[in-house]
Amino acid sequence: MTLQEATQPLYADLAGDAQVSFEFFPPKTEKMEAQLWSAIETLTPLGPKFVSVTYGAGGSTRERTHNTVARIARETPLAAAAHLTCVAASRSEIDEIADAYWEAGVRHIVALRGDPPEAGGRFEPHPDGYRGAAELVEGLMKRHAFEISVSAYPETHPDAASAQSDLDNLKRKLDAGASRAITQFFFEPDTYFRFLDTARGQGITADIVPGIMPVSNFAAVQRMSAMCNTAVPEWMGRLFDRLDDLPAARQLVSATIAAELCRKLYEGGVRDFHFYTLNRAELSYAICHLLGLRAKVEAEMVA
Repeated sequence: MTLQEATQPLYADLAGDAQVSFEFFPPKTEKMEAQLWSAIETLTPLGPKFVSVTYGAGGSTRERTHNTVARIARETPLAAAAHLTCVAASRSEIDEIADAYWEAGVRHIVALRGDPPEAGGRFEPHPDGYRGAAELVEGLMKRHAFEISVSAYPETHPDAASAQSDLDNLKRKLDAGASRAITQFFFEPDTYFRFLDTARGQGITADIVPGIMPVSNFAAVQRMSAMCNTAVPEWMGRLFDRLDDLPAARQLVSATIAAELCRKLYEGGVRDFHFYTLNRAELSYAICHLLGLRAKVEAEMVA
């Protein structure tokens, strides 16, 4: 590293060549709906590759997910992606949902096995349903020419028998027709790079997009991390210590941690990022800005 590089501001003059996507969840109340659409309006000018809307455990948000995705497709210039799971639905029911998305102009599905309806329970396939995400991808591809994203787990899915079996499952999903994988959130860049190297060594060539979770509530992230087998570094706990009653300071710390992660991923060659927004725009927007992205006019986004 030259002296000039060492003294250059960390995010100075990035090329703005990163691509981003954003994930939202369907709102439960009018207040939450207003917050969601405020976030969408704020993030839309960044020209995301797509935005996705999650699907509750056991299909519990099926109608709200559909309505949110359909509205995004109808009222914004964004490419909307709908999450779809195998839980508590027969193949024919899932086919009907897929058809409804296609008719609404939705061309991108995030295909997932899905979480069981009750926290801590085990996934049980519907007697007439898809047994997992690989079968779901195959079924969707037979139905329509969807673009399909699937999930990947750098620290291994909690239900997987081993890291190898988890990678085998990822390869099956991609071989079935998915075009990319989006990772579960993680907090250290080496976690992603080790996983990417291992996946490439297994013959997986598809894009593996890092999922980024800006931490707005440390206690909540600890709970989520425990459920999805994500390691939370001890240094992160120390950085958030005594910030519970200082929301502005907590936001700054959160943005700094997530931005540093993205910068290290960028330095390692990553140019595609997926943000778990939790229906808030501020942190994701700030990180994208640091990565060199700037607001576009609607004509640029459509082009």
